[in-house]
Amino acid sequence: MRIVVTFDTPYGGWDHPDHERQMATEVAAWKHDEPEMEYQIADALRARGHEVVLVGVRNDLQYLVQCLGEIRPDLVFNAVEAFHGNAGLEYMVPGMLEAEGYRYTGSPPLALLVSRNKAMSKKILAYHGIRVPGFVTWRPGETLTVPETLRYPLIVKPLQSDASAGIAQASVVQDRAALVERVTMMHARFDQPAIAEEFVDGRELYVSIIGNGESFDILPITEMVFDKRRSRPEERIATQSAKWDEEYRGRKGIRNVFARPISRAARARIEEICRTAFRALWLRDYARLDVRLAPDGEVWVLEANANPFISYGHDMANAADKAGMEYYDFIQRLVDEAVARYEHA
Repeated sequence: MRIVVTFDTPYGGWDHPDHERQMATEVAAWKHDEPEMEYQIADALRARGHEVVLVGVRNDLQYLVQCLGEIRPDLVFNAVEAFHGNAGLEYMVPGMLEAEGYRYTGSPPLALLVSRNKAMSKKILAYHGIRVPGFVTWRPGETLTVPETLRYPLIVKPLQSDASAGIAQASVVQDRAALVERVTMMHARFDQPAIAEEFVDGRELYVSIIGNGESFDILPITEMVFDKRRSRPEERIATQSAKWDEEYRGRKGIRNVFARPISRAARARIEEICRTAFRALWLRDYARLDVRLAPDGEVWVLEANANPFISYGHDMANAADKAGMEYYDFIQRLVDEAVARYEHA
């Protein structure tokens, strides 16, 4: 097929040949430094025999419309994670693809909008009987009132950010004074509402799903493991440093591994809940759910990621590899899911 890989790029004025050169440079140096995700995807698609065109988007949707009109792709692989540098606008590109009638991979605009809004997604999940932490939100400038039913400790996050942006050890607060300080900081730093949710102790699990309709594959569950000798329960959270800072991870003994033994009953419950959540949030083709398995066996859904990171060597690609799909096969599988969905529509 002729596939356009579209992505957000910091390089203004770059066209396909410029990205082609950058991709060749980064892929050639893969052993020493990880290529950008879009170049990994394009490399995998080419290895599977597709004609691939790279179209980077910075702040001009009309440029993308023009490129697609000239290329006329069979499919667009949507690897866009932000627009105008704003991750909250990632839905703009699939919205345009819908409006222009192009077939594309991944979740639709509504799913991206709803799953990114932590409060909205929790309300939908709770409606479907899924356990989510109690929470409250505040817009910038609003008076900070806390419902009496909400129990400390609370964890404070920006309402619409992902990749653990804004989450640190100080995000877990034990009293009102610390809560006010953290919420004020979220408003100032991210210029968006803040959410405070009840902290749920337990195992940090990541559940990756591929599929549509009634046909889902739940990939092997991965887990963020914390060295209990170096942390308290409330410190065992997926902070930005815990996810992305390799030096910090090494110092604190943090590892992402395939989940330690989970009872058959708990695993079945996790899978049932994640299937329900996938449908409830209108997710499509692939997604990842962050869950907590509490000591009492309860399963709590913390967040849904409609547009997860799919680079080689990271959680979802590793889970796919464990399920028998090496990286190129994994990327091809995402294409196959999208194509099948359109053919059966």
